[in-house]
Amino acid sequence: MIAMNRLVNAAARLKVRRRGKRGGHDLPSLWLMTDAKRMADPVAAARHLPPGSGLILRHTDPARLRALAEILVPFCRQRHIICLIAGDWRLAARLNADGVHLSERTARVGAAAPVMNWRRQGRRLLTIAAHGFAAMARGARMKPDGILLSPVFATASHPGARTLGTVRFAAFTRRMSVPVMALGGVTSQTISRLCHSGAHGIAGIGWIAD
Repeated sequence: MIAMNRLVNAAARLKVRRRGKRGGHDLPSLWLMTDAKRMADPVAAARHLPPGSGLILRHTDPARLRALAEILVPFCRQRHIICLIAGDWRLAARLNADGVHLSERTARVGAAAPVMNWRRQGRRLLTIAAHGFAAMARGARMKPDGILLSPVFATASHPGARTLGTVRFAAFTRRMSVPVMALGGVTSQTISRLCHSGAHGIAGIGWIAD
């Protein structure tokens, strides 16, 4: 728990540095992303999250996603944790989740029109994933509340993948009017490298799953 507390505090400091520049004040600075392969028990993992943080439910199996969402959406509401459901806006609407998260591909192919309609009706949050500046620029046209940019550092989720590194991450982030969260290999050891990057916060799996 000491490492977790250190990570929470460091993520909050990133948000403070960004404040007053380009908005995004209400988004959490710390996000946990569920993962079918690396996180055996997302419910247990969510119990480690402090109030004011965020949770993104990501599972490609619809039945598993529904089962988790039915447990975790009300759990997060009780704990004052922002809960987004990846991809399935209908499920998010049925459970009154805080919003949706879209993959880079979904945002690119324009399959997000129903999501945008639902979002406008209920003032729900929208975050999108991106793996480079072109994807960030495309996604920004959807006016999301935040972008998750990855992989910043080496990560077990994509071993051997080319990383952005702090210099490119900072260069991309500073060109955006949308809050950007750093994803990929962010730990209590590596987060200090993001201090002057313009990041609004961090997202990840490994700091709870591993």
